[in-house]
Amino acid sequence: MEKESKLTLSKVVERFSYGCGDFGCNIIYTAMSAFLMFYYTDYAGVNIAAVGLIMLLSRFFDGISDIIMGVIVDRTKSRFGKARPWLLRMCVPFALSGILLFSVPTSWTATPKLVYVFITYNLVSTVIYTAINVPYSALNALMTQDPYERSVLSIFRNLLATAGTLTINTFTLPLVEKFGDNPTAWTKTFCVFGLLAVAAFLINFFGTKERVKPVASTPDGEAKPVPFKEGLKALFQNKYWIMMTGMLALFFLMYSVNGGATVYYAKDILGDKNLVSTINGIFNIVQICGMFFIAKLVKNLGKRNVFSIGLILDIVGMLILNFSSGSMALIVISSIIRGIGNACGGATMWAMVSDTIDYGEWKTGYRTEGLVNSACSFGYKIGNGVGVALLGLILEMGGYVGDAAAQTASALSSIRVCFVWIPIAVYVAGLAIMKFYHLDEEFNGIIADLKARNTAAQKGE
Repeated sequence: MEKESKLTLSKVVERFSYGCGDFGCNIIYTAMSAFLMFYYTDYAGVNIAAVGLIMLLSRFFDGISDIIMGVIVDRTKSRFGKARPWLLRMCVPFALSGILLFSVPTSWTATPKLVYVFITYNLVSTVIYTAINVPYSALNALMTQDPYERSVLSIFRNLLATAGTLTINTFTLPLVEKFGDNPTAWTKTFCVFGLLAVAAFLINFFGTKERVKPVASTPDGEAKPVPFKEGLKALFQNKYWIMMTGMLALFFLMYSVNGGATVYYAKDILGDKNLVSTINGIFNIVQICGMFFIAKLVKNLGKRNVFSIGLILDIVGMLILNFSSGSMALIVISSIIRGIGNACGGATMWAMVSDTIDYGEWKTGYRTEGLVNSACSFGYKIGNGVGVALLGLILEMGGYVGDAAAQTASALSSIRVCFVWIPIAVYVAGLAIMKFYHLDEEFNGIIADLKARNTAAQKGE
């Protein structure tokens, strides 16, 4: 009995440690989504349209670096595994690059500022974030092949990711105000957050273990290198990977537009920028609480169905918020409904991506955790870049002016489009994609067949 208790505790610790990786990633990701554009326009004095264009172009570079990093992960050989070594190597550069991102020299003229933005934004997104996030994303599939355990790991990932988002949304503006509410205050704030990110990645590294080996492996258990051309070809024979990549691209486009518009929505439509912490705080707390109840739901209904329920709740929550007219009661109700919806999505999305790796190995004979996740990352980062550029373009077309005492009606409409209507359109598209996703029903048979192949391979048949 004592041994079983220790095993249970060990599992909980590993699940928590795994989730800490996305806590660390979200320190920078949430900051870039929710506050970077606001920092550039209202503190650093950078042109909003030019920044949007830089971010869009950078995402294409970023997508290429994702594919390169995926290949590197698949070919990494270390006593720590394929993915975990990169968490250790990149955690300190990750923190430093985040600090540089929020350190635009305000005394410089417009062109040098844009050059600085281009360099630091690409350093973070194209190089450092890619080098730590792609291995982290591959880690789930390397830890276990059990579909329920993957869902639980995905829940812990989303729990800790949400905790990271909550930390940034709750403490960024108060810390900026505490440090002087000026451009330098943003740099000091991200020095604090950088230390927090390093600690999270170290917990992630030391608390997890890679266990899954491919069927096609060498006698010593090492994976046979997959030629890049063959691996890429295999991806596009994997219909479920295509669906999930398309879904992720749409979702991260939406996250960028909606997340970046939150502070504008709170400041210019609800009348108080500090309502960001209220809107996101309740939303994130409910999402965290909801995660503790989602595992059983996933076990009974399957990942696809739980994900679809979440999309419907997200649509309802957004509509309530749009017609709230600033009513605090309706804002709270909306945040609760959206929090439950996001809990459903967060508990399933990344586990579904991991499941496509096993489907791809079963379909093509190639197991490429790094390439699958990096190609997914390529898709959603392109979506993210398009989203950021779209946010800047829509606000510019609406006539948004960062230092204006009051915004025009067209500027307010553009904020509503970004914060409410684009997300609703993405949720509807997600429901359409889910109609064609049937991997939940097929998964047990696929794993059984892979295990049979593995047994045959070990016997030399």
